[in-house]
Amino acid sequence: MSGHSKWATIKHKKAALDAKRGKVFTRLIKEITIAARSGGDPDGNPRLRTAIAAAKAVSMPADNIKRAVMRGTGELDGGQIDEIMFEGYGPGGAAVMVSTATDNRNRTVSEIRHMFSKHGGNLGEVGSVGWMFERKSHILIEGDKASEEQLMNIALDAGADDVKDSGGNWEVLADPAAHDGLLEAIQKAGIPTVEAAVAMVPKNLVKLEGKNATGMLKLSDALEEHDDVQDVYSNFDIDESEIEAMG
Repeated sequence: MSGHSKWATIKHKKAALDAKRGKVFTRLIKEITIAARSGGDPDGNPRLRTAIAAAKAVSMPADNIKRAVMRGTGELDGGQIDEIMFEGYGPGGAAVMVSTATDNRNRTVSEIRHMFSKHGGNLGEVGSVGWMFERKSHILIEGDKASEEQLMNIALDAGADDVKDSGGNWEVLADPAAHDGLLEAIQKAGIPTVEAAVAMVPKNLVKLEGKNATGMLKLSDALEEHDDVQDVYSNFDIDESEIEAMG
């Protein structure tokens, strides 16, 4: 199972706590605001449509969504939010990409660099690891929520490129343009999802064990907790037992 799918599963288990902290809402509001810069009509803006769907999935009030869209389109005043994608290496040479949305570029660069250094990694230049990932529609489903045959029939008919068994979960991968239709088909079949997003999916995996595995999980956790971080992608491959030992 890829670092992305494993970490998505871990994040799903933390979702209730994160929602209480307001972290989920904060990140989604930023994403909606940024997406709305390209147009406030979700029918003509796939990124905005996906962001709004994610916000509704965690019961974000409609007024919050509306205000975020209006800030993005300029109808309401709001601070400038910049998107920065960081690339680097974690312990054991695992590639890491960190998507951020910030109102203070210098602060965020300094803090992300410090996190990499503190946890045994190093921040790289733009393009240093990006070539190891592909931008894909990525839908994660718990293994017992659908049979392989059922999911294959639905997903492939709806435009998926592949359905993978990822150690107890199903990973459905597709071109980003197929994301909305694919997700709709899976939802219509009554199959719940752990995560559904257009993400940076690793092409190959790096096996980590022992201190490198522990360090990588600590780095991922620290990055996820940062207020400016929207998402973390990595190509680590760590045994479930080591992840469970980390709690």
